[in-house]
Amino acid sequence: MTIRVRLDRTLLDKDMTLTDLATEVGVTLANLSILKTNKAKAIRFSTLNDICRVLQCQPGDLLEYVGGDEEN
Repeated sequence: MTIRVRLDRTLLDKDMTLTDLATEVGVTLANLSILKTNKAKAIRFSTLNDICRVLQCQPGDLLEYVGGDEEN
């Protein structure tokens, strides 16, 4: 079981770069990159809230549950 982050797809849909998002949210580019590449082990609700606010999306637009034994 895996939760996959679809931040890259959402950024593309919103025509925004990771650097732009980092600036708007106040999170380092390195931390967003870790999230985008599915290497994050956790995310704070406050960070998720800020990302959703800036991207005007729902958490489900960013996160996807993948069943089974699939890894990234």
